[in-house]
Amino acid sequence: MTTSIRSYFFFYSNMFSIIVILIVSILSTSCANMDIKLVDDAAGTQVKLAASGRFDQLEQLLEQEEARHPLNTRDLHALCFAYSKTKHYDKLMPCLNKLEATAAKGDRRTRLFGLDDVTPMIYITRADALIELAQYAPAALEAKKALDWLKKEKSNDSDIEINALTALSLAATHSGDKKLGSEYAAEIERINNTDYANAKAMALGRVYIALGNYQRALDGINSDPTFKLRAYLDNLVSGALFSGVSNWAWAELPRGFMINKALLETGQIAEAKSGYDQLLSISQVRANGEIYRLILEDRGRIAELEGELDSAINYYRKAIDIIEQQRATINTEANKIGFVGDKQAVYGRLISLFHRTQRTREAYEYMERSKSRALVDLLAEKENFSVSPTTTAEATRLLKIYRESDRESRFQLPMDMSQTFEQRTVNENNLNALKETVPELASLVSVSPISLQEIQQKIQPNEVIMEYYLRGIDLYTSVITTEQINTFRLDATDLENNIRIFREQIENRNEGIKNQAQKLYNQLFAPLITYIKSRELLIIPHGVLHYLPFTALHDGKDYIIQNYAIHYLPSSGVIKYIRPTRSKNLEFILVFGNPDLGNARFDLPNAEEEARVVAKLIPNSELLVRKKATKSAFKKFSPSFPYIHIASHGEFVADDPLSSRLLLASDDESNSSLTDGSLTVGELYSLRLDSDLITLSACETGLGKILNGDDMLGLTRGFLYAGSRNIISSLWQVDDAATSEIMQIFYMNLKKSQTKLEALRHAQLETKKKYPHPFYWSAFILTGQGI
Repeated sequence: MTTSIRSYFFFYSNMFSIIVILIVSILSTSCANMDIKLVDDAAGTQVKLAASGRFDQLEQLLEQEEARHPLNTRDLHALCFAYSKTKHYDKLMPCLNKLEATAAKGDRRTRLFGLDDVTPMIYITRADALIELAQYAPAALEAKKALDWLKKEKSNDSDIEINALTALSLAATHSGDKKLGSEYAAEIERINNTDYANAKAMALGRVYIALGNYQRALDGINSDPTFKLRAYLDNLVSGALFSGVSNWAWAELPRGFMINKALLETGQIAEAKSGYDQLLSISQVRANGEIYRLILEDRGRIAELEGELDSAINYYRKAIDIIEQQRATINTEANKIGFVGDKQAVYGRLISLFHRTQRTREAYEYMERSKSRALVDLLAEKENFSVSPTTTAEATRLLKIYRESDRESRFQLPMDMSQTFEQRTVNENNLNALKETVPELASLVSVSPISLQEIQQKIQPNEVIMEYYLRGIDLYTSVITTEQINTFRLDATDLENNIRIFREQIENRNEGIKNQAQKLYNQLFAPLITYIKSRELLIIPHGVLHYLPFTALHDGKDYIIQNYAIHYLPSSGVIKYIRPTRSKNLEFILVFGNPDLGNARFDLPNAEEEARVVAKLIPNSELLVRKKATKSAFKKFSPSFPYIHIASHGEFVADDPLSSRLLLASDDESNSSLTDGSLTVGELYSLRLDSDLITLSACETGLGKILNGDDMLGLTRGFLYAGSRNIISSLWQVDDAATSEIMQIFYMNLKKSQTKLEALRHAQLETKKKYPHPFYWSAFILTGQGI
């Protein structure tokens, strides 16, 4: 076969050539093999479905065929191709593995596109999928296999080379290595084969958009001498590219986005505005959720630049609506357009506009929605969540139904608009059923913002909420009471550096720390003081503020702890799901101390002594130390105790926050899920507790990964969902003697029926008398309701 027949990877480059390729591939293959003919219903049906873009039906057809007998190379290739288009990654990867094994036995030819050897297609399809799943290192390995195949076969197939180099460039750039991404882009530039001018042009557009070099992207797209931008746009808008069997032309939309994105970023605002408006006038565009929302966001930016703020707000809101319809973070269009949009950026733009237009309540609402979105993204692929025993079966059923319909909605092919919108309606109905039955579970798999009115109903009469939202050098702050909300924009210039210096001074026990503490007080607290009418503060941090002990800020006379009691939540929405206090009396406590981790260097003798002291303070206690302090023991006993104290190591895993963990002793039970002593954040979302307080007296247990939209995911957030109403954790590795003193005073205060918040504050103030430096007393923070 000629190399032109193999030019399928850039199928969106020209709809007419694609149809010709399909017809020629069938005719050519039919001549070589009498078992594949145009009159062969199965073969003809496959080609028709592929040519018309009905990949879901092609997938269903071949799955039914595979259920009857093993598929040959031709059919397996068509099935894998269908999976790649429907984005069924869980099915695509096994399919490609099977196809690779089948092709290795001898017959490597395909029906669709008439490939003589399917091998390089396998590598590149795998690479493309891995890029969309943000697995960039494995993607690069697959792309290199395609290049190695070219060398081994001594092939000069420019199509394969272009696609492999494109995958390598995108993988490098998206993983942060723009230098390497540029080097691969330069290799594409050097390919000189006029038969592949269009494929090269599109590849250059993609890789340079990913690199942020928009002028080179525009030059690359226009480098194909057969491509005329104005004629292309006119045909796209007129519908000429959407007629008849040319549903392949749906893939022309990525090119349209790329062109206008490049125009916008190179300052050609009027041209970009006109181009985007043309795209938005096409009804089919709305069915491609990801590109549609990117167009809306850019159109909002243009409106904002032109001073049309209400119009910009409208565009941004529509973009966010699309973001919130999608459960997962998979960027299914990123590989086509070379652009992975930051989903959180549009929230920040909208919050900024609401603040500028003095729409306070809406600014607050979208601050919360942004945080909710971030958590949903991180938990997108988690399957098991704990729920109330009374709703377990129904919750499991509804979650399964919702996730199935959600997947179909996100990956719905945009050929049939009515079918697309019908599927989205079904998905929305399924989500509403889940919200009605188990709202706390729905909040983890979809954006479920709490209204300001609900928040104000939950605030204690003597409490003030201070919620922060950081965007560049702007720090938006809401001060909320039972009666009103006030929103401010504070100057966040050098904020991250100021907090870094402050943390270093704390951990180094610098005696001059008060100056830095006062600088942060003036930046974060002083501008709001007029509106803070209560001494009890619920602080909801954002970004780097999660690592700041607000109690250690200094007003020039006192530390904040001397005048205010402070507790924290990761977001306001959590308030809705914290249950009423179980028991205010400290009569029962479960205590874990110094678990045996099988290595003497991890022993914590002071933590063990602390655990024993705490257990002695409360008569009805269950003390588990060393080999008895296991994860299986925690799972067995913790649901029965209102108070739990854990004195052990904590481990923070920045790159995989769900794997951050408490280290408990392993046990010898046969159940493999219990033999690992690590209690991870991910597991906490599958546990069901009923505790009023969990104290994590371990190293840096308060830390977690700050998500892009925030809602920091650490052990505290996990324990809140598992059912704890309050968590005490530490922000740094604490001093043994000071910690022991704080804990003893804290539990004695609780026995006197003080609230958790006041008990901790008084314990820290007492400890401060003996150990004045904030290092010793300000590490521990209380997350939760504080009661």
